[in-house]
Amino acid sequence: MRGNILFVGFLIIGVLLIACKKVTTGNFVQYDDTPYSLNYINNTLPIPNLPADNPLTKAKVELGRALFYEKSMSSDGTVSCASCHNQATGFSDPDQFSFGVNDAQGNRQAMAIINLAWNDNEFFWDGRAHLLRDQSLGPIENPLEMNETLENVIQKLNTNTKIKQLFIRAFGSAEITSEKMSLAMENFMMSIVSDDSKFDRYLAGKAVLTPSEERGRVLYFAEYNEFFPEVSGADCAHCHAGNNFENDQYMNNGLDLTSQFVDFGREDATGNVNDRAKFKVPTLRNIEVTGPYMHDGRFETLEEVIDHYNEGVKHSTTVDPALLGTTSTGLMLDAQDKEDLINFLKTLTDYTMLTNPAYSDPN
Repeated sequence: MRGNILFVGFLIIGVLLIACKKVTTGNFVQYDDTPYSLNYINNTLPIPNLPADNPLTKAKVELGRALFYEKSMSSDGTVSCASCHNQATGFSDPDQFSFGVNDAQGNRQAMAIINLAWNDNEFFWDGRAHLLRDQSLGPIENPLEMNETLENVIQKLNTNTKIKQLFIRAFGSAEITSEKMSLAMENFMMSIVSDDSKFDRYLAGKAVLTPSEERGRVLYFAEYNEFFPEVSGADCAHCHAGNNFENDQYMNNGLDLTSQFVDFGREDATGNVNDRAKFKVPTLRNIEVTGPYMHDGRFETLEEVIDHYNEGVKHSTTVDPALLGTTSTGLMLDAQDKEDLINFLKTLTDYTMLTNPAYSDPN
């Protein structure tokens, strides 16, 4: 009888221990440093120069994604990074100027957040953020955007159990700091890859361009030649070069006369008067859906953009010399040239990226 009692007792203790173990395992969040591999589809982009001090991990990308869509990071809980960088519009804003907390309005068009892993010459239109992690925190404290302090954001995130668990998984600690926030958001933004446009599939031998798209491609990459109009091109690749269609530089593209400068652009970051009215050259990937265009969103359509380069470049003290060299004749593009060029630009739209659930709101 005593043996039976002891057996039952041990059995009960064993069941309780197993039950406790299950509960502990179910709630325990463990640090995870599993590497995150960029999602190449057509391999048309070069290997990026990723930051060695912030390697991409699945857990940091997941945390950065959650923070990117987290509205509590704004002072009134209505604005997130995604509010001004919408996935469906190439992580840009269809409004000329974005609206922040209390309907405050910015003064520059929201840049598209795509293929940032291939940018290493500072960030924002004027390059005032040295690293992408620095850029990620800027909108939080900007009174025209999220209008919040980093201290308040940390306090609010500390009340979010799910977010705290993501911090543990990403960094091995529940402690939330602005540095960890920035590293995670840098990871997420670098994870956004666009390389599945029709043009990418064309390069990979999976698609064929239409005659109009092909003619537009030739025009895009051909240089301007005022002496031989029959072979003169649109010279777009002078600034929007390579398979990411940008050059990571700051340039004045002839939008205004010197007397018309309102936004000093790069000069605001460097203090160098020679940088006045120069802005970062953005990628043309997904350009079909990222309008309005230019740093101030002054052009609503691609037709307007091409008309500017064809016949509207203005002389100023800092305008790019290559653009200035086209002003004697303009690019000499006729109506068919413009249509073909736009048709080519539309082959840069990556519908896979625009709908990829890996980049969407996790909530």
